[in-house]
Amino acid sequence: MTTQTPSLQSQVDMMDAARAQALQAALGQTPTIAMGDALPPFAHHIYFWDPHTPDVLGQDGHPATGQFIPDMGGARRMWAAGKLVFHRPLLAGIRAEKTSTIEGVTRKDGRSGPLAFVRVRHDIRQRQTLALTEWQELVYRVPNPANTAPPPIASTDEILAEQVTFDSTLLFRYSALTFNGHRIHYDETYARDVEGYAGLVVHGPLLAHLLMGLAQRQLGGLQTFSYRATSPLMHHETATLCWKDGRAWVRGPDGRQCMAAEAT
Repeated sequence: MTTQTPSLQSQVDMMDAARAQALQAALGQTPTIAMGDALPPFAHHIYFWDPHTPDVLGQDGHPATGQFIPDMGGARRMWAAGKLVFHRPLLAGIRAEKTSTIEGVTRKDGRSGPLAFVRVRHDIRQRQTLALTEWQELVYRVPNPANTAPPPIASTDEILAEQVTFDSTLLFRYSALTFNGHRIHYDETYARDVEGYAGLVVHGPLLAHLLMGLAQRQLGGLQTFSYRATSPLMHHETATLCWKDGRAWVRGPDGRQCMAAEAT
């Protein structure tokens, strides 16, 4: 169930354990999560769906702006960054409430042209207790190939590295689990011919999810996690998840940095 005002949206979800098991299976893990178990630290992204009928979707498959998200004038959406504060674990199979608030909209000129940043805060509660606070920074841009800047180069001083691969099946299943209609993740013709990517784009939240799992294994638990996407990763590329002293990052096969993060 979803209710909203122009800058406030509230949702309720039962946090079905079967959906969490489906996420585990999609990531190649044994489906073990049962009712009452703690969910992985980014698994809430497969819940709180906000379905829209086709008539209110944009060409890219996302809900058109001008509803909860302000009108961005036809600019294309990207997930730029995020920060999470973990107050207590979210539990599978337990009713949860999420309140989303738009904290601000900022417009400025970036390396590749005009940009608009939308900052959204989410607070998720279970049993009337705050479990998670999350900030998302969405960026809307009008593509300008003439102003494309080179991506940053990733650090190579990691003390731990894990290689990960992706394919169109994983991206399709992750889109389905998160109810994400953005066509750059499953429609390769659209991704190449309309938005100019070299293939299907790996979801930023999926990369963040993998980095959080790496950080959790190293720290034994997470209190905070912040991340920023710096270059898109294509579905046919092998990436390296890197870790050193509270920092985590994704390195592409050509050495570019795709995402950078910090964890405590």
